[in-house]
Amino acid sequence: MRKTILASLPVALFVVSAVLAVVPQKWTFRSYDDFLRGKFDGVSVSSDGVLTLSPREDKIDGPTDDFYLSFLMTPEGVAYLGTGHEGKIYKITKEGKSELYFQTSEMDVTCLVMDNKGILYAGTSPNGKIYKITSQGKSTEFFNPNEKYIWSLLFEEERHLLAAVGENGGIYEINPQGEGRLVFKAQDNHILCLKFDKNKDIIAGSGGNGIVYRIAKTGKAVAVFESPYEEVRSLAFDLDGHIYAAAGGTTTRGKKDDLAPPSPGRDADVTVSVVAAQTLQAAQAPAKTVGAIAPSAKEPGALYKIAPDGVVKRLWASSEEMIYSLFWNESEKKVYFGTGPKGRVYAMDKDEKATLVLQKNSEQIYELVPIGVRTYLLSGNPSQLSVIYPEQRLSGEYVGPVLDAKVIASWGKMTWDAELPQGAILQFQTRSGNSYEPGPSWSDWSPPYQKKDGEPVLSPKARYLQFKVLLKAQSGKMSPVLSRVGVFYLQANVPPTITRLEVLAPNEVYLKLPEQEEIILGLEKRNPDTAAKKDDGLKFALSKKTERKGYQTIQWDAEDENGDSLVYTLSLKQEGEKDWRAIEEGWAENLLTFNTVNFPDGVYFVKVTASDLPSNPPGLEKKTEKISPALIIDNSAPGLKNVQTLREGNELSVSFQAEDALSPVKEVKYLIRPDEWHIVFPEDGICDSNKESFKFKAALDVASDRMITIIVKDACGNTATIKQTF
Repeated sequence: MRKTILASLPVALFVVSAVLAVVPQKWTFRSYDDFLRGKFDGVSVSSDGVLTLSPREDKIDGPTDDFYLSFLMTPEGVAYLGTGHEGKIYKITKEGKSELYFQTSEMDVTCLVMDNKGILYAGTSPNGKIYKITSQGKSTEFFNPNEKYIWSLLFEEERHLLAAVGENGGIYEINPQGEGRLVFKAQDNHILCLKFDKNKDIIAGSGGNGIVYRIAKTGKAVAVFESPYEEVRSLAFDLDGHIYAAAGGTTTRGKKDDLAPPSPGRDADVTVSVVAAQTLQAAQAPAKTVGAIAPSAKEPGALYKIAPDGVVKRLWASSEEMIYSLFWNESEKKVYFGTGPKGRVYAMDKDEKATLVLQKNSEQIYELVPIGVRTYLLSGNPSQLSVIYPEQRLSGEYVGPVLDAKVIASWGKMTWDAELPQGAILQFQTRSGNSYEPGPSWSDWSPPYQKKDGEPVLSPKARYLQFKVLLKAQSGKMSPVLSRVGVFYLQANVPPTITRLEVLAPNEVYLKLPEQEEIILGLEKRNPDTAAKKDDGLKFALSKKTERKGYQTIQWDAEDENGDSLVYTLSLKQEGEKDWRAIEEGWAENLLTFNTVNFPDGVYFVKVTASDLPSNPPGLEKKTEKISPALIIDNSAPGLKNVQTLREGNELSVSFQAEDALSPVKEVKYLIRPDEWHIVFPEDGICDSNKESFKFKAALDVASDRMITIIVKDACGNTATIKQTF
């Protein structure tokens, strides 16, 4: 068994040339999926795998609270920030100064909204309440739905406030006097987000069963789409009436087919069946509680596009990232969405191609708030508030994934394809080490590589290699463009490994099945019992195990970390001898059967030597060997002596000794015709030694032959027979 390099590499990480170990191999990054495995700091990657500088991002100094949960920007440029675990609301002036605006009595401020008079409303959790905050430090408890969570707030044109709640999954309508009524009760435990479509119907996303609901002005509710995920956290619309829904989290239903995404970030032409519209009934059973602050563990997520006619298409999916927030940019005809736990912002264009816009050092992008040409980002772990501008940054850095050569390797040349506008710079560096996680034991980053035709990698020999590239531009309009990175490497030739060496029982062999005519499976009816049998493996499908006297079979497994082809030498040595005698050389299979009649009886050992000579020049090959446990070659029959018989009426008393020079006595049988053969045990009750004593009585029939036949078989299959009259 050979372990190939290609099979052990991560899926969609890079391309490796399928060559032998002594020939340099190459890692190549040239696609979206290749680059997506790395880390981005001020760098974007397009759907066709091109790295450029990302949009400019400026940090807004905020309070020192550990968790930012909600954000509101007013037309005047004043922002309000709700925090978690301390339940505070901060006001951030146009000049960037933060001040405490209001302190709630709950832990989390989960949502903020402002009416047309400039009055701020805040939803809190747990023990959810809605506060009406008229000025700094002054508020009233506007509405208490006796729910645990207030997830979203939305004003109607009539100045009624809508509140999405959990854990009893519903929507309340609250009049200006603070009087509320339940206008929708879901089957889910949570309604997480609210939006109005162009017809002023309420579109809501749920937590528990991950459903998108439409609630008409008449109050009738239908399920527009049921996702295979647990939550629908965010919604957006384009002017053509499409709904964009961010679904994520674990699933509580068996919809595995919908959960199998393409590579992260790629568009997927997958049409998803839509649940038929229906009037919804009250919840019957509680669903999983949705936490206000998502954990950093990897959770799956997807972006869906729901057409006005109800047809649903999955645009993006990931097994590692969940979408927290999204919005539609009409001028660019793109949907932007923020994810966790990698803190990334993606954009999906009208051709349904995904671009990684930027990656932050925070784990989650909780909110994306577009204001004109700017986009405000609320991120968590650590908490940050920032703003993205249309123009690009002047510098950024991409750090590639750790590359595994599988063994110690020498590094060749690093090459790349790039376009550099006037004054732009690309600067590569590498480092290496022998642990998968880079750390103090790794080498320092190398001096920069800048030559367009590539340069030899200067990092020391090691198993792992990592590269990074610095992109610089002189203006915010022209960026360096990097479309390919290649790194050559040469593995050190390491000896193969024999992982298993097994000596089969004497006389046990595999027979190759005879060739059969071609049969079209499924064309002819088969016996159900036959059809139900499972294949025991390729070896047993192509051969069968049986016994052939005098043959000994050895089988083994071997691996080569270089992926080299292997040949084997098998040698034999009798116990007490010094020298090994080769019985086969240049053997390519991992099984050998030889005829033992050509060897004297005795105790032997087999040595298997594995060599990678077929893949390396003579003199540079590596070898390894493994010696088997002792095996016995015994082609001599056991002996019987002191056979005594005595007839007493209808019984025959029999005694004798059976012994063998090398092998334990395995089985003894006797026959007195016209009766059948009978097994007989030794006096001590078990055949477990080379010498056994037998003593027994046999019942005799009136018509019994006056002759007993005794057969003794040893562990190597040799037999001895004796006949004696009585």
